[in-house]
Amino acid sequence: MMHLDDLLLALAKTGQHGLCIPDTWAQGRTVYGGLTAALVLRDMQQKMSRQNNDHRPVRYLNVSFVGPLKVNVPIHFESTVLRSGRSATQVMTTVLQAGQTCVVAQGCFAIERDSAIHLTDRCGHEMTPPKKANFIPQIPRVVPRFLRHFEINLQAGRLPFMRGTKSHLHGWMRFKKPPAVLHEEHVIAAIDAWPSTVLQQLKKPAAASTMNWNLAFTQTAQLPTQNDWMAYQATTAHAASGYVIGDAHIWNSQGQLMALSRQTVGVFG
Repeated sequence: MMHLDDLLLALAKTGQHGLCIPDTWAQGRTVYGGLTAALVLRDMQQKMSRQNNDHRPVRYLNVSFVGPLKVNVPIHFESTVLRSGRSATQVMTTVLQAGQTCVVAQGCFAIERDSAIHLTDRCGHEMTPPKKANFIPQIPRVVPRFLRHFEINLQAGRLPFMRGTKSHLHGWMRFKKPPAVLHEEHVIAAIDAWPSTVLQQLKKPAAASTMNWNLAFTQTAQLPTQNDWMAYQATTAHAASGYVIGDAHIWNSQGQLMALSRQTVGVFG
């Protein structure tokens, strides 16, 4: 079973042949969106490094999922540096499969700036780190295959399709097989392992698809070590007419805010 680290390494070697994602990373009829976004970030970083020897840290990543990506079919990542200024670099990436545009993303990478404003630790949580996962077990043809790569501990909210009344999810996440070194790409992949906040309210399985995903990184928090739990709290900002806007905060195990996430999700059911 290919780990995320294996695919990140393979991305640099694909060239014109493209990268094939194995079905262990499937999410319904498409490649798991968290994996796609993680690979997009890595391709942006590789483009910056090759073109300008640019290694600025990522500040935000905005990903639009235009169409499904099939597993075991070559995928091509095409990144372009739009502008590289004194402190910030803007990069655009298009992900293609069989000549069709499937994902469009833009990222901003920027160095620290001197500023009199310093407002950190504005939000926190009181969750206790878990000892083990307690999320959905692997049920063939029911549970998405990509979930076998992660451990999730749910502490508030309910599992999908349990006819609950809540619209928030609180808990912890980490990789089942720890990465060699954890980077932002790993954080991205883990964040998307959580279902949409409102699926817990449905009484039977229904399809849901992320249409747009915006991630912002604080760059003031230490990234976790390989096997640390990451805290996650997501709320529903708005849900109507088959579309859900959900917001999430992500902390390291020391309680430092690492990232903020906002997703627009289409729910069919």
